[in-house]
Amino acid sequence: MKPSIPKGTRDFSSTEVAKRNYIFSIIKQSFEHFGFQPIETPSFEKSETLMGKYGEEGDRLIFKILNSGDYLSKVNDDLYTAKDSQKMTAKISEKALRYDLTVPFARYVVQHQNDITFPFKRYQIQPVWRADRPQKGRFREFYQCDADVVGSTSLWQEVDFVQLYDTVFSALGLEGTTIKMNNRKILAGIAEVIGAKDKLIDFTVALDKLDKIGKDGVVKEMIAKGISETAIEKVAPLFDFSGSSADKLTSLEGMLADSEEGMAGVSELRFIVQAIEELGLTSAKLDVDVTLARGLNYYTGAIFEVAAPEQVKMGSIGGGGRYDDLTGIFGLKDVSGVGISFGLDRIYLVMEELGLFEQVALPKPKVVFLNFDETENIAKVKAIKTLRTAGINAELYPDTATSNKQQKKQWKYVTNRGIEFVVTEVREDKFTIKEMQGGEQKELTVNEIVNLIN
Repeated sequence: MKPSIPKGTRDFSSTEVAKRNYIFSIIKQSFEHFGFQPIETPSFEKSETLMGKYGEEGDRLIFKILNSGDYLSKVNDDLYTAKDSQKMTAKISEKALRYDLTVPFARYVVQHQNDITFPFKRYQIQPVWRADRPQKGRFREFYQCDADVVGSTSLWQEVDFVQLYDTVFSALGLEGTTIKMNNRKILAGIAEVIGAKDKLIDFTVALDKLDKIGKDGVVKEMIAKGISETAIEKVAPLFDFSGSSADKLTSLEGMLADSEEGMAGVSELRFIVQAIEELGLTSAKLDVDVTLARGLNYYTGAIFEVAAPEQVKMGSIGGGGRYDDLTGIFGLKDVSGVGISFGLDRIYLVMEELGLFEQVALPKPKVVFLNFDETENIAKVKAIKTLRTAGINAELYPDTATSNKQQKKQWKYVTNRGIEFVVTEVREDKFTIKEMQGGEQKELTVNEIVNLIN
């Protein structure tokens, strides 16, 4: 059988891992700089923890795990004959791979509420899985880098997250990102004033696809979901909203004057926009996008989505929002939270395309001891131990060269890995060390080598 991996998953070379670790390090450093602390949750959860939290479309993308053993034994003949996959799944699968990090985090907060100091600021960097159709920038297994605050309703948290996005992308050299922002209360207000309040979820799910399927596609989907053409005509101005964030908020005030919920959303957005205008951003731009919906049911307030620089065609590279009662689904009521996520894999692709990885180097030894004479190896390994204790990365080429061809192979290894120093032989506690860039060669003790390299 020819080796292969499932679609939507990837192997990563040493170079790719080094580049990814570079992104991780910037994000982690920024999270901690803003006061967040790390947690981790299992890669899979009970199905009941995940199902019903992401809307109908999200639930379909959850990877289910078959029960171990004879998983069909709990399926009766009638259910098997009916071929009702949803009902059957509940019988044969009690666990599922996590779809995101937010719902597991909500479960974590409820389960550990007595050990947590609120407001609780956590970050989490772990893989998630979605049974999605693989395409550029969309994978079935990918990392999310999340930061959330629970236990505070203050809009200063949203202001902080806008600054966190700007801090990370500026540190990565990703200039020209756009932090798009909307508010689910505004969307609920719009649905209310056009007479489609009972179709809020259908309305937001369709609207969220505007950048993917265009205005005509959104209209078609709304009609298919039972939203009237009259209602769609009333919402049509949203598709072509323009001007500054302040201009858009003023227009929304006129549109939502009869909706208390909608006006509350406008007020919240205005607070965040004005605060960011006062504070300023380093390289990102904040923009109110009234078509931004993010089709997850648990958002209740501000919603965020980050677009890559215009010269790169890529979906969102970050997103998040406010959820007023996500923990309520697990029994802990009235605990508001807000969080954002960084899309590591898409950020990687954008940085690759923009050539922003030039400064990322692979981990490698500072000095390699070549292996031309087996009798010298114990002395070389002792020296390597001393170097490592001094904080210098060092290694011995493992296989002894018994021919000129094998010696050339060792030199090729040194060249290919870009090693700075090479030790060739040892004579009476002195090592022959060569600096590869200049070609200078010296006879030094191991302590002198430490001083030379450090």
